[in-house]
Amino acid sequence: MLALLVLIPIAAFIAILLGAPARLTAVGASATNLALGLCAVFTWKCPSWSFSVPVMEKPAMNLAFGFPPDGMSVIMVALTVIVTMAAVLSGKAPEGREKLYFGSSLLISGGALGAFAATDLFFFYAFHELALIPTFLMIGILGRGNRKEAAWKITIYLGLGSIILLAGLVWLANLTGTFDIATMIACKGSVDPAAQKGIAALLLVGFGTLVSLFPFHSWAAPAYASAPAPVAMLHAGVLKKFGLYGLLRIAIPLVPDGLNVWLNLLLVLLLGNILWIGFVTINQKRLDSMLGYSSVMHMGYIFLAIAALIAFPGNTLAMPAAVLLMFAHGISIALLFGLADVIERHTGSLDLADLGGLAKAAPKLAFIFGIAAMASIGLPGLANFAGEVLVFLSAFKSYNGTAGLGPVQIAGICSVWGVVISAVYMLRAYRNIFHGPSVKATESAMDISLADRIPAVLLIVALFAVGLYPNILLNLLKQVL
Repeated sequence: MLALLVLIPIAAFIAILLGAPARLTAVGASATNLALGLCAVFTWKCPSWSFSVPVMEKPAMNLAFGFPPDGMSVIMVALTVIVTMAAVLSGKAPEGREKLYFGSSLLISGGALGAFAATDLFFFYAFHELALIPTFLMIGILGRGNRKEAAWKITIYLGLGSIILLAGLVWLANLTGTFDIATMIACKGSVDPAAQKGIAALLLVGFGTLVSLFPFHSWAAPAYASAPAPVAMLHAGVLKKFGLYGLLRIAIPLVPDGLNVWLNLLLVLLLGNILWIGFVTINQKRLDSMLGYSSVMHMGYIFLAIAALIAFPGNTLAMPAAVLLMFAHGISIALLFGLADVIERHTGSLDLADLGGLAKAAPKLAFIFGIAAMASIGLPGLANFAGEVLVFLSAFKSYNGTAGLGPVQIAGICSVWGVVISAVYMLRAYRNIFHGPSVKATESAMDISLADRIPAVLLIVALFAVGLYPNILLNLLKQVL
């Protein structure tokens, strides 16, 4: 069953290359996967979801998929199928480029699903690399603005990050003697404490570059600003979570002592994401650039939960906090990039100075964008609020009043300013786009169409469902709070 979930978008991609109707095939494959993915949420403990086929004997390597018992993988799979469905329904393919447009979206989705579902280290890495190829191509060929520069930049950064990550993963595989992730974790005692520091450094830099951890972040915002809507939605919303997932799935269980050596540095870097990049976000003059930097900024909160888990392995709030916010951010940023594409198609611009009064001509778009903006800020009732609150609680889970504030708690207090920064840039953008007097670009703009409302509503339902009842996801993580 799980192999089918991974193979459907890849098979649909091949069918599109062979001449199948691009949009119809993509929508059909995404809808099928959405149904399968939501089914997995309720039945993921069933043995039928496991799949394994031997590929090599020495070293032992299997094309294997499964849901580990911590529930993290099934949430990432659910995030992927929801965002994929919204992505293929969003945007408008350039005439004559439908095959590339929809086929690439499906290949990114298939790669992400394979990475999140893989239980073999080789295929965990390989599926992520598979998803990066169409990302580079789509930005370079169908992107806007300085698309070639953005495509080269993301290729170089993520290529180098992937090589560094590969070195760390191969080092781990050599020490544990296996590629099977569950077996590796069971053999974590074979990872020499003296080697953990070096492995942890490689994994932090490798995974951190893929996640846009400060200062390895400068590829992200230009790439998202140049990318077609489905690519921005899928990469920012889904594929960028691969690095965070890898830290939680592999790095923390296998090299906890090594990560602890770098804890204080990680705290400084995540504050760079939240505070430094937050102020950079305020300074942006275009909506797409603002959303790109906003995505980079919000990664800092998830790293705060990861740091809390590194500092105190018994922290029962940290992993659920990180996964919940990964899901919430993935949904909300995908929604915002999808709506940004609608605004550009209807007004011809994303420059904040060229927009204004759009709510008069497009009240439905203003309402939907308002929900997305409030989710990004962390309004109660929406999924981001639940995730961010849990992150801050996890930072203080190990607080000892007698010993005073530790590094994680100090970082948590500083991170609260990020909430204020988020409100400043998002509310300012909303005011500049939708309020004030109408301008030439907005006075005759059309309201959001039914075709564009459908993917937006799908994502909004997910935001409200998790925001109003977070235990939908937390129950899967065995952390009913």
